[in-house]
Amino acid sequence: MGTINKKTSVLKIQNLKKSFGNNAVLNGFSMELFEGENLVIMGKSGSGKSVMIKCLVGLLIPDEGSIEISGKTISELSQKEMNLLRTEIGFLFQGSALYDSMTVRENLEFPLRKSNLNLTEIEKLVNEVLESVGLLNTINLMPEELSGGMKRRIALARAIIMKPKIIIFDEPTTGLDPITAKEILELMKNIQNQYHTSSLIITHDIDCARVISNRMILLIDGINYAEGTFKELSSSTDKKIQAFFK
Repeated sequence: MGTINKKTSVLKIQNLKKSFGNNAVLNGFSMELFEGENLVIMGKSGSGKSVMIKCLVGLLIPDEGSIEISGKTISELSQKEMNLLRTEIGFLFQGSALYDSMTVRENLEFPLRKSNLNLTEIEKLVNEVLESVGLLNTINLMPEELSGGMKRRIALARAIIMKPKIIIFDEPTTGLDPITAKEILELMKNIQNQYHTSSLIITHDIDCARVISNRMILLIDGINYAEGTFKELSSSTDKKIQAFFK
């Protein structure tokens, strides 16, 4: 996949720093996500990927730095404004995070509960996203009746049901067999094309990065150590960069 030409910024992080005691996890991390692109962030365990995401959504307050989403600096927003901004962001959690006591339909309706949509509009949206992930026939099933790959697809449907501008994928292929992982990646590409979303993809999976990324960032030593296309980074002679591609 080539690099996106259109350079409209939807997410901007500048000089983000976060320490826990003497442990400086983020040490001046900066990045920008552009409209319509799939940006992969890779880093070793404990490199600060999860901390960065928690800062993004307001679960952690950074020690220094700024985060802009859709041109709004999140530290300047009220709780009400932050909640509204969160509706522009979809999440695919690592473990799918479906509600076990709810059917597929109820899991998908859940994010829409506080919207102004009527029942007919909600039903239409639920059917639309289930068709997008090829699982309309599961609408009345419980999560325990679904395979791991099906759960990941339903979680993806829930992530896109609010038509977010940005989707954050946390290890989207972890725990999946190679065939199912490939199907999820194809689905992510289809979602990008259908909904024109901008995606931030956190992954350890080098095959995932190769298939899905328009651009990559390597988070090393708490900073944006390197960025570029998969081809550019994989051909680097830098030992720290090469460690990701062996």
